[in-house]
Amino acid sequence: MTMAKNPSATGVGAPQSRVRYLILFMLFAITTINYADRATISIAGPEIVKALGLTPVQMGYIFSAFAWSYVIAQLPGGWLLDRFGSRITYFFSIFFWSLFTVLQGTVGFLAGGAAVAMLFALRLLVGLSEAPSFPGNSRITSAWFPASERGLAAALFNAAQYFATVLFAPIMGWLVHTYGWQSVFYCMGGLGIVMAFVWLQTVYPPNNHPRISQSEYNYIKEGGALVDMDSAKGTTTAAPKAQVDTLACIKELLGNRMLLGVYIAQYCITTLTYFFLTWFPVYLVQERGMTILKAGFVASIPAIAGFLGGVTGGFLSDRMIKAGYSISVARKTPIVLGMLCATSMILCNYIETDMLVVAIMALSFFGKGVGALGWAVVSDTSPKEAGGLSGGLFNTFGNIAGITTPIIIGYILQATGHFSMALVFVGANALGAIFCYLVVVGEIKRVTLTKSVHTSSELASPAPAA
Repeated sequence: MTMAKNPSATGVGAPQSRVRYLILFMLFAITTINYADRATISIAGPEIVKALGLTPVQMGYIFSAFAWSYVIAQLPGGWLLDRFGSRITYFFSIFFWSLFTVLQGTVGFLAGGAAVAMLFALRLLVGLSEAPSFPGNSRITSAWFPASERGLAAALFNAAQYFATVLFAPIMGWLVHTYGWQSVFYCMGGLGIVMAFVWLQTVYPPNNHPRISQSEYNYIKEGGALVDMDSAKGTTTAAPKAQVDTLACIKELLGNRMLLGVYIAQYCITTLTYFFLTWFPVYLVQERGMTILKAGFVASIPAIAGFLGGVTGGFLSDRMIKAGYSISVARKTPIVLGMLCATSMILCNYIETDMLVVAIMALSFFGKGVGALGWAVVSDTSPKEAGGLSGGLFNTFGNIAGITTPIIIGYILQATGHFSMALVFVGANALGAIFCYLVVVGEIKRVTLTKSVHTSSELASPAPAA
C-alpha cells in the first residue's frame, strides 16, 4: 500500500504516530544480533580449538575470515542497497548471515583440514552477507529521521555493538558450557532467521508504511528525512545534478591528508574492537584460567564499559561544541583521552588478580568507547557529493583491522605462547590513533571536491573545439 502524501498538509507539530521509533528499535535489535553472530566464533573458540585441534595461527585465520569478505563487499553492498532498496536487501542480508551462522554448527561433523576449510569458508560467507548492514542502518536512518533526531538515532543503533556482548556473551557462554559449542551457532543463527521475517513484516519506506500517519510523514520529511529514497519514481529538479567520477573521487579522498589520517586512525581504533570480538574470551580462558562459562559473563563487563564510554564521548564532544570550542578540539579531545585510557590494557601483563585484570580491561574498553567518534568526524569532513563513498572508505580502512588483528595475534601467540606481546600490540594501535589525530589530521573541516565532481549539464555539453 502506497500512501498519498501531501507535502503541504498540516501536522508539522507533534506527530500522531511514532512509527520511526519502531524502525529504530528494529535497527537496534538487528544490529545486536549482527554483532552477536560475529562474536559466536570467539565464545565458541576455546572449545573449537580443543575439538578440532587447531593451532593459534589457524584460529587467527578463522577469526579473520569474516573481515576479509566484509571489507571486500562494502561497495557492492552499498550498490545493492541503492539498486533494490533497503528493506529487501537488508532482509536477504539478515537471512543469509543467519543461515551461514547455523551451518557453522555442522563443522563438528568434519575433521582435520576439511573442518578448518569449511569453518573458514562459512565465516567468509557471514562477512559477505553482513556487508550491507551498517550502510543499510545509515540509509534507513536518513529516510526515517529528521536531521534534529538523526544523531541520536545513529548513536543508538551503533551502541548495539556493545549491547550485543552484554546480552549475548553470558547466554552464549552458558550454551557452550551446557550444550556444547555447536549450540551457539544453532541458537543464534535460528534467532536471526526468525528476525529476518519479523523485519520483512515491520520495516517499510516512510512513503509506503501502512502505520505511519500523515502528520508524522510531514514531520520527518519537512525535518530533512529522505522519505523518497527508495521510491520507485525518482524526483527531478531544475538544478543541474552533481555527478561524481567514482575512481577519481577515491583518489582525491585518499590524497587528502586530513581524511587519510582519519581513515588510518579508524584502522587503529578498530584493532581494539576486533581484539575484544575475537581473542579476548580466549585470553580469559587460556591466559587467566577461567572456565568458558565464567569468561562469557566476564566478557560482558568491558562491553558495558564500552557502551557507557560511547555515550560519554558523544556527550562530552557535543557539550564542548555548545560551550564554544571548535569542532577540531571537541572531536579530538575525547578521542585522545579515550585512546590513552585504552592503552591501560598493557598493565594486565603485570597483574595477577583476575578481578583487577577485568577492571583494567573495562577501563580500556571504556576509553575505546569514549574515543569512538570516527563516524561523527566523517560527518564533519566528508564532501557533500560523496558522503557515502567517504564513509565506505572509512569503514573499509576500519574493518581491515578485522583481517590483520586476529592473524597478527595468532602469530604472536604461536611464537611466544602467551598474550603479553599481543596486549602491547593492541595498546600500540591506540597510540597510533592518537598520533594520527594530533599530527596527521590537522584541522577538522569539510572537504570540497575539486577534480572529481561535475554537474549533469557539464557532462552533456559538447567538448570545445581543438
